[in-house]
Formats: sequence, C-alpha cells, structure tokens
Amino acid sequence: MTSPPPSSRVPARELIARVAEEFTELPSPAGRPGADGDGPLGWPGYGRARAAAAERSGESESVVCGTGRAGGTEAVLIAFEFSFLGGSIGEHTGDRIESAFTTARELSLPVVSLIATGGSRMQEGMRALVQLQRIARQAVLLRTAGLPHLSVLHGPVTGGGWAALGAGADVRLALPGAQIGFAGSRVRPAGADPDAYTAEGQLAAGHVDAVVPPAGLRAAVRRWLSMLTTPARGPAVPPHALGAPSEPGTGWEAVLRARAPDRPRAGTYLDSWFSERLELACTDPGIRCGFGRREGRSVAYVAQLGNATRPAGYRAAGRLLRLADRLSVPALTLVDTPGAANDAEAERDGVGAAISEVFGAVAASRIPVTTLLVGEGGSGGALALTAPGRTWAAPDSYYSVIAPELAVAILKRRPEEVRETADRLRLRPQDLVELGVARGIAAPAGVTR
Repeated sequence: MTSPPPSSRVPARELIARVAEEFTELPSPAGRPGADGDGPLGWPGYGRARAAAAERSGESESVVCGTGRAGGTEAVLIAFEFSFLGGSIGEHTGDRIESAFTTARELSLPVVSLIATGGSRMQEGMRALVQLQRIARQAVLLRTAGLPHLSVLHGPVTGGGWAALGAGADVRLALPGAQIGFAGSRVRPAGADPDAYTAEGQLAAGHVDAVVPPAGLRAAVRRWLSMLTTPARGPAVPPHALGAPSEPGTGWEAVLRARAPDRPRAGTYLDSWFSERLELACTDPGIRCGFGRREGRSVAYVAQLGNATRPAGYRAAGRLLRLADRLSVPALTLVDTPGAANDAEAERDGVGAAISEVFGAVAASRIPVTTLLVGEGGSGGALALTAPGRTWAAPDSYYSVIAPELAVAILKRRPEEVRETADRLRLRPQDLVELGVARGIAAPAGVTR
C-alpha cells in the first residue's frame, strides 16, 4: 500500500477538531536569529519556500501545539501540518514541540501527538537533525514525570518523526493505510516489500497497537486517555475462581484439571472481571497485555492463555508492566503456561533475556502486582509473571518447578512414576499455600474464604 494522496491528508487543525472538543493554541516560542531568511545553512530559496508553505497551509510552522479536552481528559496536543514542507522537523518545530512537552509537565497533562511528517528538514541540515535529540529528551522527561504519551499516526510518518516521537509513545494508534516506517518512500531499497511500511504491516509486527478507522478515532483517543489517567486505588483484588470449586486430591489430579480442555482460560477471566479493555500490541498469540476497567478505575493486565510463552510475549509483558509502573496503575497477571517456548527459534529470539526482562519488571515495580494462577504454572516461564507475596491459585491449577513428566526424565525415573512424582513435587493449590508460595486459594463467585 502507498501513503494517502496529499488531497486526502487531514490538516492539523481539522485533525485536532476530530479528537478534541476544546483547543487553546500555545504561544509560539521566540524566533531565532536569521529565522526569516534562508535558515541556518543559508539555503538558497528556503525563505521563499517557507513563505509559500505558510500561504498554502495557513500555518507558520509544521506543527500546531496547544491544550485541549478529549472526553473528560485534558491533554496537550501536538499536531503536524503535512502541507507545510511535508510536516518536516526544523529548529522552529523543535522549539514548539519542546514547549508543548514542557507545558504538559508543568500542568501534569498527558500528551497526544497527531503525526504526519517526512522527517528532518533538509534545508536546515544537521541543525534540523539534532532536533530529534531534543524531542527524545522531552519524551523521556514526560515519562519520568509519570505522564502518558499517545501518538496517532495518520501518515506518512517516516524518518526521525517516527523514530523520535511516534514509536516512542506509550500507546501508538494508526489510521488505515498510513505510511509508517523509518525509511521514506524515496529512500527505500529497490524491491522492498511495500506492505512493511504501512500501518497494517507495523501492526502485524507489533510496532503499532491498533489501526483505527477515521470514524472511530475520537472514541479511541478518549478511551485511551481515560484509561491511562484513572488508575485504581490500591492493589487489584484477585478474581473469583471460575472453574472447579474444590481443591484436587492428588498432585496428578491437579495436573489433569489444569490441562483439561474445558477449563476456564484467562480470556474468560478477563471477560468476567473487566467491564472494558484496551490491548497493547503483542505478536505472541499466547499472551495478552493491556489495560482494563474495573469498578470505574484502570488496572493493567498480562494474561497467559495456556500456551508456551514466546519471547515476544515476554517482551510485551515487560513493556506493559513498566508502563503501568510509570503511570501508577496496579497490575493483574493471570498465569497459565506449561512453560516458556524452548524451540530453536525461541532461543535465537532470546527467550532467556526476554524472561529476565519480565523478572526485572516485576521486581522493580513500585505499584502492586497481583497474580492469579488460573491453570498450569510451568517453571520459570510462569514464575516470571508471578508477584512475590501477592499470588493466589485457582482450585484447578498447579505450580511446579517443572512438569512432572520432565522431572521424571531429568531424575531418570521410570515413566510409570509420573503420578508419584507429581505428588512429591507438592504442586497442588493447597500445597502452594502451605509452602508459602501462594497467599490463598481463589474462592468461587459468591464464596468467601
């Protein structure tokens, strides 16, 4: 797919009006010496090009910045005007973006970036390119302040505009067919797959969180802003158990229950526990990450769906947990995996490092993380997502240092000793409580334990 033709690109102020019902433009920062001429490089004709761009677009620079209200959330908005020299980033652009981020920090507001840019402005050379460093620093300062950044990629979004601003946002939304990628259409290798540079291609690769049709953009921005700015107070209460109401009698019975195909999976728990959910990108189909609404407040979640978790799943989980921690949103993890993926592809993709990333995210978290074991708890692949001291187990779950069958193989025991080994591993929910691994066993709905 190619980027939309110029006639279909939405002007900055029109896009602002589509996502915010109120908008007050910020004053432009003071000009720079020589800004009205041919720029810092003395580029012939640059001054005339700027004047023509201003007349054509009605804007004095490639970004419009201000404060607005989207739904019930006030935010700072940064909107690129593509008809002003391709939305390119020059020194004045950097001035305005820095001022917008500074305003967001001073007023404790989230930032919404509405991006359409071809990258750095050629006529300002390196003075333009170093604006990416300024923008990156402002994004870091916003994160340090615990404020969210939502980017809307309406395209094209290429070069430093993608690398320094769009891709660095906490949540990344894109319009259908938008051209998104570090390499613009004129500098890509010959024969490059064009689909890799589209919103849909970036979604498939996990670099964009959602592709949103124009008609749904206002609602999507409002929902995300509300979700990211209204955290629940205190730790998440573990969900009620949705499967077997009583504990298993033996270790092997616990294993069979957890592996039963009709046992409630994490998706069922998510549907039951949350009234609304918004998900972040994850290319591992065995894991889901996002934010959900519980009793009117936001809780972050990571849910394993019963499969072996792949490196991409752990990386998505780490991203979610770090974001939740920065925004002071409590987190819920639903653990259900026979273990981490252990095939050659997983090793090449760095499964060990990805698991380490999640262990670190949980250990470093300043917000409360609550865990409910809803099925299989297989070794370190499950433990990485388990909160020390705040873990509960469903009656139809088990947790083990390793699956009983693999324990038999490692210990060189006979295959018929699997059931006995399951008992010796003390992997039942009630065993986990006695061992101090779990705080309790989740009660069925309507039952208090």
